[in-house]
Amino acid sequence: MDACRDLKITLIRLTTSLGLSFVVLSVLLYIFPEIDLWRSVIIYALILSFLGLLLSRYIYTHVVDLRALKRRVLVLGAGERAAKVRSCGLQQSNDIEFVGFLRVNKDETKIKNALEYDNKRSLKEYVADLAVQEIVVAIEERRGALPIHELLDCKMEGCHIIEATTFIEIQSGTVNLENLNPSWMVFSDGFGGGGNFDLILKRIFDITASLLLLFLSLPILLITALLVKFTSRGPVFYKQERVGLNGRTFNVLKFRSMTVDAEADGVPKWAAKNDVRVTQIGRIIRATRIDEIPQIFNVLSGAMSFVGPRPERPFFVDQLAEKILFYTERHRVKPGITGWAQLNYPYGASEEDTRHKLEYDLYYIKNYSLFLDFLILIQTVRVLLWPEGVR
Repeated sequence: MDACRDLKITLIRLTTSLGLSFVVLSVLLYIFPEIDLWRSVIIYALILSFLGLLLSRYIYTHVVDLRALKRRVLVLGAGERAAKVRSCGLQQSNDIEFVGFLRVNKDETKIKNALEYDNKRSLKEYVADLAVQEIVVAIEERRGALPIHELLDCKMEGCHIIEATTFIEIQSGTVNLENLNPSWMVFSDGFGGGGNFDLILKRIFDITASLLLLFLSLPILLITALLVKFTSRGPVFYKQERVGLNGRTFNVLKFRSMTVDAEADGVPKWAAKNDVRVTQIGRIIRATRIDEIPQIFNVLSGAMSFVGPRPERPFFVDQLAEKILFYTERHRVKPGITGWAQLNYPYGASEEDTRHKLEYDLYYIKNYSLFLDFLILIQTVRVLLWPEGVR
């Protein structure tokens, strides 16, 4: 539904799918040269498919009554969790209609216009009267309050039942920390880290992409190195200790964009907006992400991956791990040059920003796949063309 409404999402998905199709067909033609098919025909077919699908989506959004296709959602709960579900659903999606909120516990007063749930009327009756298609369970205190047998009856009747944390995850692309608990992480799908075959493919992809990027960006690397060297005192490259896979530390490599005395007192500091420590050339290479390119050597060495959570300094990791629950879970995968959080959340240099970015990192770790990596790389191009939140 969202892909039908949002032209940007449609363009990204079409580019990704048709790009993958082109790669697969090219490999097949290379492996089986006896296939009598002109390569120009493939290109024409992909272009026509792209335009045809784009046109059909445009017609669909302007002809079909999308209001009639909305999912009718009933929220079981009226507290903070239910309010988060409502806020997330209204902000992130246009295909949801909240038909009601049922107050199960008396102390849940966040939703003012909530319906009172009692034993005189079954949950199945609410579902039938309101034509509910989906129930979101968002009760604050479930012990003794969760009508499990009535929920089972509704599910057997064809109504979709979903937990609040999962609903927020699907709608927002984040794992909500406020509702997160270890049992949900254990029993939910994902968080498997991918099998050995997936990890091998990811490593092959990292090496191939790194070598290709190194070849394509070599002139930029040489010019940037000369500019950094001759416009400010100090080395061309900047090494800094970061925390990687399973908490092991490594030295990340970047072009130096700050003065050599940026942390003369030895105390690590967050980068700030319009930071005076950044050099003139540094502002340019940070805004264009050129300062990140040398990290391909970290990828080739195996300390990093192309896609993953951004690596943080040990000093900040120790502080954040004490304040933010599940923060160390982001070290279950290799850190990356780009990531889901970098695409969806602007640069932040505070504890609250880190908390929000962790929600995106946990979503990536939970839903990891090679296709998601490829989609992130495609969207990274958008960030390079339209820089947002760079410091």
